[in-house]
Amino acid sequence: MSLRTFLKQMETKKEVLHIRDKLSTKFEISSIMKHFDDQGPILSFENVGSYETGIVANVCGARTRIYAALGTDQSRLYEKLIGAWRSPDKPRIVTDCPAKEDHEADLAKIPVLTHFERDAGQYITSAVVYARSTDRDVENVSVHRLQVLDKKHLAIRLVPRHLFRLWQTAKQSGKDLEVSISIGVHPAVMLAASSPVPFGVNEFAVANSLMNGDLRLVECENVDAVAPAEAELILEGRISATKEVAEGPFVDVTGTYDIQRKQPVVEVVGVMHRKDYVYEALLPSGAEHRLLMGLPHETLIWENVSKVVPKVHAVNLTVGGSGWLHAIISIEKQLEGDAKNALLAAFAAHPSLKHAVVVDHDVDVFNISEVEWAIATRFQASEDLVVVNNARGSTLDSSANQETGTTSKMGLDATSPFSKPKEKFERARIPASRRVEAIVRRLAGL
Repeated sequence: MSLRTFLKQMETKKEVLHIRDKLSTKFEISSIMKHFDDQGPILSFENVGSYETGIVANVCGARTRIYAALGTDQSRLYEKLIGAWRSPDKPRIVTDCPAKEDHEADLAKIPVLTHFERDAGQYITSAVVYARSTDRDVENVSVHRLQVLDKKHLAIRLVPRHLFRLWQTAKQSGKDLEVSISIGVHPAVMLAASSPVPFGVNEFAVANSLMNGDLRLVECENVDAVAPAEAELILEGRISATKEVAEGPFVDVTGTYDIQRKQPVVEVVGVMHRKDYVYEALLPSGAEHRLLMGLPHETLIWENVSKVVPKVHAVNLTVGGSGWLHAIISIEKQLEGDAKNALLAAFAAHPSLKHAVVVDHDVDVFNISEVEWAIATRFQASEDLVVVNNARGSTLDSSANQETGTTSKMGLDATSPFSKPKEKFERARIPASRRVEAIVRRLAGL
């Protein structure tokens, strides 16, 4: 399964917008991406400056497209992700792949975007990076931003997680860390690479489980690494054990600029791509960024809250919370105190979470007006507010301590209290006959 197979499926559903105007990779394409953000279509840019290849963007920019890519729906998404995390399926290695159709050694020929006005330069934003430990026992796949420095070098942002750990181990041995950097992969690979699985779990195996065994990998030609055989573009590189440069500033998921810091240099030693490859772009802080970061953590929240209440109906890491800092959780409440336990479980599951609201199952967590109504009619600050001071949060939160991420957290129990008459919290409804529904559809032009 490949990105282009998925794009063909989306074409049949009329979810791809083809843009044939000639556009620059500096600000113009990202500006259009921003305009069509939030549940907008997949964007296919077919006339990209002086480049020979096109650009596709916003592939995972809608929940429904992610569900389609995984062959599931909202009600089964979390179980599917958890199943793949718990039962990864090692992909088969093949000897050849479409990316070996052509070779290129010059990063300047790839249409990498400059997104925002204060960006440090061109950034690859949809890069799936694979590395294995020096003893070859541990494999890791993760998504990282990469700043283009020149024709053969990139700066990689390494947050102190799994790839950073592999790099540190190689560095202590006096070795560069060899990596593959894949661009233009199936959405399941992107979601697996964004998943918070334990160190030692190979995210390619998670993706293969999500894809029902259809992922194939290929050995790289110049480095000790593998990459998805159906990728559009594969960069082969070495993360330097000694060379670091100033990386950034760059826009993070909150839509604010991350700080400049010293980061390792990647030397690109080989580039493979399909003859007619398409470059995949991802808008920093856009819907796609938020969903790929947020959905796996919604899953963690769902799983953890499910341990303390009878049923969790839905979880939404909201757009306003940058898909990261704010959660709305609907539950089936059985006893008073369930909602507060749910809040504490949510904060434990996703340590970056700053604000959370728990609502009853009759409130749609994806409809912010309904959530606000629940707060207005079912929440009393003197009884239903939970505040946790000096807790670990996220350095992505501009108001948190930028060195430690320490913050204050707030939870709101916006569920109906059992101590008051149930009727006080029921929304008034108008009975609708089929005849009236038909008239309404006719009047609406449906």
